[in-house]
Amino acid sequence: MEFQEVIQNRFSCKKFDGQPVDQSSLDHVLNAGRLAPTAKDLQEQHVYVIRSAEGLAKIDKLTPCRYNAPVVAAVAYDRNNVFTYPGGKHNSGIEDASIVATHMILAAKNEGLDSCWVNFFDPDLAAKELGLPENEEILMFLDLGHGAADAKPLPTHTQRKDISETVSYL
Repeated sequence: MEFQEVIQNRFSCKKFDGQPVDQSSLDHVLNAGRLAPTAKDLQEQHVYVIRSAEGLAKIDKLTPCRYNAPVVAAVAYDRNNVFTYPGGKHNSGIEDASIVATHMILAAKNEGLDSCWVNFFDPDLAAKELGLPENEEILMFLDLGHGAADAKPLPTHTQRKDISETVSYL
């Protein structure tokens, strides 16, 4: 698929058919995340793949937003391995994990998979329930799978502000 098609056709799928995701496609998605750029190339991300019945039941307890996806990737980052920017107010953890997740979302579409970025959950409770190390923080869950036959984007999906409203040249 051409990149422009990937970014135009990808939408947050809120209805999956529940069919398994083949390992080859999942590997491509995970590798796209691994290749994502991170500040100072620290690669502080860690992706936890949840696809067992037990693991998915835990996700269902944490959020109502799994939408029958057969795979959920919890994208986390190591709080102890981030780059702190000048001024000390921000560090690279959230942005780097976001870049990793975005690479995975676009790779999923390129693999013929649908996805949904989920952040409707308590990250501390999720980390505890999934048994993550104390130094890791979950940024998001990424639902992955095949959209149901009647899955479709929100009605506003193709409505975008004019570029002059979102871009300024200084």
